Amino acid sequence: MPHPVSAPLAERIEALYGRTRADLEAHAATTDQPTMLAALLEALSTVELAEKNIAFQRERLLQLAAPAHDIGPFTASHLLDCSRRIAESVAVRDTQAHHVTAVIQSLHRAPVPAETPAVAPAATTSRTR
Repeated sequence: MPHPVSAPLAERIEALYGRTRADLEAHAATTDQPTMLAALLEALSTVELAEKNIAFQRERLLQLAAPAHDIGPFTASHLLDCSRRIAESVAVRDTQAHHVTAVIQSLHRAPVPAETPAVAPAATTSRTR
């Protein structure tokens, strides 16, 4: 199942930093200090995990509700549990995606500064009397 939310977020983060995700993760791992990049990558991982859980729980829900499968008290409790887990994962995914999107929209790539010629220090003249 495709990841409809995390894939575009990953692309936007890569575009923002101008590097591949693998490069960004390697760069973020080189420092112990909290950075915006590390926060974005962590939130992206949370969105991806939520999407994987949604897909897994959906498949489990379809298995439990298959026409050939009898739904008794045991199965009913599992159906409810899968539904609850899907709802929780959707809430986590949507909340994290909303916050990551807001942060990405607030950031922008800084233009590369144009090189300015080095200015020689002004010559100082001393006055003598």
